[in-house]
Amino acid sequence: MSARDDNRKLLVLAVDDELPGLDQLRHCLESNDAVGRVIPAVDASEALRLLGSADEDINRRKAAGLPPVDAVFADINMPGLSGMEMSRVFASLNPAPVLVFVTGYASEAVDAFDLGAVDYVLKPARQERIDKAIGRVLDKLDTQTGRVGAEPVSAEEPAKSDEEVIPVELGGTTKLIPRSSVRWVEAQGDYARLYTTEGSHLVRIPLAQLEERWGSAGFVRIHRSYLVALPLITELRMAQGGYQVVLGDDEKVLPVSRRHTRALKDKLVGSSRAG
Repeated sequence: MSARDDNRKLLVLAVDDELPGLDQLRHCLESNDAVGRVIPAVDASEALRLLGSADEDINRRKAAGLPPVDAVFADINMPGLSGMEMSRVFASLNPAPVLVFVTGYASEAVDAFDLGAVDYVLKPARQERIDKAIGRVLDKLDTQTGRVGAEPVSAEEPAKSDEEVIPVELGGTTKLIPRSSVRWVEAQGDYARLYTTEGSHLVRIPLAQLEERWGSAGFVRIHRSYLVALPLITELRMAQGGYQVVLGDDEKVLPVSRRHTRALKDKLVGSSRAG
């Protein structure tokens, strides 16, 4: 029924109202060895109708307590019911399929990741990019089931959290920035500037939203304007104006506000004990 259940391959739903795009997406999916069957849908309404269809594979999975399909690869901008609205329906299912968006626009990426999407692929769909997205689908299924295909996790090596990527517009090109490369984040109004190992990138995401989404990944709020990766803090010190943290080998210094000092100390102590 699934690549992560009884060694069977993935059942994938592909949704795009543009037939050339749907054909290309279907071809890329079917060319991946992990995919057993692709069900195409020309719009969101048809995709949702499949939930109650007489399709044998879908009904067999539902009877076994599985999501109707393993993954949904969907366009966002479709006439009528949008891909985002359709995906909210899929995301509300229990259990829910893994979501991947395949679209020509990066402007709605924040909403996509809020829905729990594991990837955001820009058109035109390319084989190597779809293969990477399928890899993330498999990782997600491994995390959910802990069954076939999942690597054993020792007591000394905790399981890695799902990696998130942030789309950033750079001169007409959309670059995907992995969360693991972000060292600290600075609030700039309704935007946030991500400081990475390669430079900085401005994204339209409020700092408070990143704090909520990235807290479980080791990011901690130290100031109304700063969110930092906790493992990179090498020093917490008292300065003339209050506490400061030092990050990494380059000794980047950032201020710590009084209201966040206690919580930061507790997290640093907890991190040291866990280490």
